[in-house]
Amino acid sequence: MVRVAKVSTGVATTVRDVSPESFIAAYAKHLKDQGQMQVPTWVDIVKTGSAKELAPYDEDWYFIRAASIARKVYLNKGVGCGQLQRWYGGSFRKRCQRSHFRKASGQIIRTILKDLTRMGLVETIVDASSENKEAPVTR
Repeated sequence: MVRVAKVSTGVATTVRDVSPESFIAAYAKHLKDQGQMQVPTWVDIVKTGSAKELAPYDEDWYFIRAASIARKVYLNKGVGCGQLQRWYGGSFRKRCQRSHFRKASGQIIRTILKDLTRMGLVETIVDASSENKEAPVTR
């Protein structure tokens, strides 16, 4: 027998309280309606990574990716572009050879992070513990 925990009917107060799918969809719609993000001209032809064969079919994929990146930066403080590339990467299959992991496109992630920084949603900090003192880390 499966027991279901009783869920409170209180109002969600943080991003952690809302399901990721509903938050990302609502926030992507908000970013699109707000009109502050500068959508690059190459959005309709670019792939999201080397593991992909085609560009995304959804016309609003850029806003969805921006909302997803904003959520990940909010939940994981101090995440950088390289970590986001690994999270959004995928399996690269080449016919009958074994599949290998490939990172996602860094240009897309950097462009979105720059837009989110310009909007004031993400700030760049300098990580004092790293060897490279000028490496930007998002917070």
